[in-house]
Amino acid sequence: MSQFDVVILGGGSGGYACALRSSQLGLSVALIEENKLGGTC
Repeated sequence: MSQFDVVILGGGSGGYACALRSSQLGLSVALIEENKLGGTC
């Protein structure tokens, strides 16, 4: 089983930005999205 510092549910604009920033800060990130990244809003 893998361990992550941050797990984000949803790859919409908010989730994607959170994942990028968390990674820039040196955290290990898991982004879970069932469709394409970016969302629809």
